[in-house]
Amino acid sequence: LVVEGIHGVQEQHGNDGLGIFLGNPNVHNLGSMLFTAPFNRALRTRNRYSATSTDQLPHHVAAYFLFGHPLLLPVPDIDRTQYMLIIGANPLVSNGSMMTAAGVATRLRAIQSRGGRVVVLDPRRTESAAAADEHHFVRPGRDVFLLLSMLQTIFHEGLIHPEQLPVYVDGLDALRQITMDFPPAVTAPLTGIPAQVTERLARDFCAADSAVAYGRMGASTQQFGGMVQWLINVLNIITSNLDRSGGSMFTTPAVDVVALTGGMAKPGRMGQWHSRVRGLPSFGGELPAAALAEEMATPGPGQIRGLITMAGNPVLSTPGGAQLDELLPHLDFMAAIDIYVNETTRHADVILPPTCGLETAHYDLLFHNIAVRNTAKYSPPLLPAADDTRHDWQILGELHQRLEARRGHQPPAGKSRDPFQRLSPQGLLDLALRFGPHGLWHRQGRNGAGLTLAKVKRAPHGIDLGPLQPVLPQRLFTADKRIDLTAGPFLDQVRQLQQQLETEPSVTSPSPAADQWLHLIGRRHLRSNNSWMHNSPRLLRGKPRCTLLIHPRDAARFAVADGALVDVHSRVGVVRLPAEISEEMMPGVVSIPHGWGHDRPGVHLQVAATRPGVSINDLTDPGLIDELTGNAAFSGVPVQIKPAVA
Repeated sequence: LVVEGIHGVQEQHGNDGLGIFLGNPNVHNLGSMLFTAPFNRALRTRNRYSATSTDQLPHHVAAYFLFGHPLLLPVPDIDRTQYMLIIGANPLVSNGSMMTAAGVATRLRAIQSRGGRVVVLDPRRTESAAAADEHHFVRPGRDVFLLLSMLQTIFHEGLIHPEQLPVYVDGLDALRQITMDFPPAVTAPLTGIPAQVTERLARDFCAADSAVAYGRMGASTQQFGGMVQWLINVLNIITSNLDRSGGSMFTTPAVDVVALTGGMAKPGRMGQWHSRVRGLPSFGGELPAAALAEEMATPGPGQIRGLITMAGNPVLSTPGGAQLDELLPHLDFMAAIDIYVNETTRHADVILPPTCGLETAHYDLLFHNIAVRNTAKYSPPLLPAADDTRHDWQILGELHQRLEARRGHQPPAGKSRDPFQRLSPQGLLDLALRFGPHGLWHRQGRNGAGLTLAKVKRAPHGIDLGPLQPVLPQRLFTADKRIDLTAGPFLDQVRQLQQQLETEPSVTSPSPAADQWLHLIGRRHLRSNNSWMHNSPRLLRGKPRCTLLIHPRDAARFAVADGALVDVHSRVGVVRLPAEISEEMMPGVVSIPHGWGHDRPGVHLQVAATRPGVSINDLTDPGLIDELTGNAAFSGVPVQIKPAVA
């Protein structure tokens, strides 16, 4: 039925008439990670979307242009650093997003115990900010100006010595020239951080024995997310804190995903094609999720008329989710591979439920690649899978084979068309471990001490392969094994920011009545993960967490009482939820957690429905994106609030 639906849509509307959306849980699933790419290729559509462009896409774009590969992602050497600058991240709650760090709270305290400092820049005094040595409020979406001013201070005061930079770094003079227009005194009204504080942050960062800057969700999902992630890397590089102990370093993982996917580092990786309606660039073979709804809504060749979702809930996780919710019932066909009947999959014609996490073996292909130590760990399934169930990778493999057969491409009897699919995830993992840098078949493991899957299985608590080690320039995937600080589109966007300095702060508000607007940001909770962990009674217990955090000054200004219902309006929607007055918010900024909104009819999430909350993405605007990367801009959405009227 699913194959006929796919074939029917593409037969009538062309290959691009079908779209696919991959949710975040796929990167936590060994089988999905290994078998999704062949299935994607078999669909032959350019309308591919995933949670990447509502999350960490700016990390990948910055890594691609600086280091030559989108997955060559540096991570903070948190265990040896003396100064950690955290921008728009809350590792005490995220447990170290894009920085796999078990016991991150202990690791942050250890920085302080050895005489180091932890500094947080965030428009909310988060759990991490409260535990830091220093916290400064910064206006949402204005981190880019702060970082440019830190660089300006570094160059202006001669805080670095160019001759001490690695010989493989280029572009320092051009970088110095273009940052001169961003002195802290000019950007302070935009960032909300006094000039003298910005200058001190730059001096402290350079004076530390080792330092690392780290930014995550708030730094990425904003208007200048790509710029911010580029500047964070640049700050680490020019202060000689890249690829050194206590700075920003690269892993040497047991399964080297970067080396295995080295073909991803090639010209045309960005902008190989563009979205039909708005012309947004693809990256890594995917279009920005902010374009998904408009590609369904706009008639013409290439309009999405069928959709497949895998472990995804774009109605709650992509900007303007309410519009997508209205469009899904009008598709010609929709199928989902999912364990939930959620806000998105309730519209599917067919749901193929795979085994759940407790029934599957697991090895973190990606997250060992961004860990703060080199590690390897395999987890066997805790429960046997029922005879009538299938794993995600088995579903994908069978759909792939049946789709090829429907197109008349029948492989020989008993053989898969793709030799890759003849192996199980465990078989592929064993090969990857053996050929990896710590593997039995790698030159370093020829003495018989190298890793195999069997050896990793014999260590149920994992194998520690040691601290991060310097690997540059050998590990670079740039053609000349060099880092060009000016590579890519970043300098052009800095020039646009120079022009914007003349118009700020008027562009930060959509109306002359600027004092009537607030800026919306999201937030995480420790007992929640995006939209998919609210159906557990144990995780949902406690006081309701889906509230509007608002500063007392703003609450008084808009006559909002603590605990009272308020209506929050944006350009695209309105939600109603209780207010929670708190001085942890920066004045002028409000916060709603993401992943809620479980009150739609047809959703089979009985526990979540008892505390449905509201979806922040009924307020976020698909038109607000990071123009450089296409990533969704969830931070800094202009909103108005007023007390709810019954």
